[in-house]
Amino acid sequence: MAWRRGKTSERAPRRASRHGRHGREGRSSVVRPPLPPLDTRVDRFDLAVGTAAEFLRSAWPELRDVRFEVADMPAATDDDGIPRWTVLPDAGRIILYRLPIERLSHMHRDDDLHRRMLVEGAVFRAAAEYLDRDPWDLGPERFRYF
Repeated sequence: MAWRRGKTSERAPRRASRHGRHGREGRSSVVRPPLPPLDTRVDRFDLAVGTAAEFLRSAWPELRDVRFEVADMPAATDDDGIPRWTVLPDAGRIILYRLPIERLSHMHRDDDLHRRMLVEGAVFRAAAEYLDRDPWDLGPERFRYF
């Protein structure tokens, strides 16, 4: 049969309306809708450390070049037990240990606000040790309402 130019009277059989050209339209999506962002304890801890560190950097010029780091556990214990943070003034670093701060500290109320206050308190105490000051001197207006 020779190829003919122009319209032909024969039409291809029409597919069902749920199928497209490749037979895929109308099917359910393979990927589910986007999930909400993960909100883990690690993320909340990092956020609390970051916001407290930014507050302290903005209030105290001595802390502007200090690196606040988060580690899971200290390498070793000291005479007082398991340290919550390590201050390295020569290196300009403050290392906060997430697991001792979260698990070994006692809260009188177990909710998100008090967990965040616990972490921020540890950041303030570590920064106070770095500056050789009292933690209440670092941000007295921050605690005015408590």
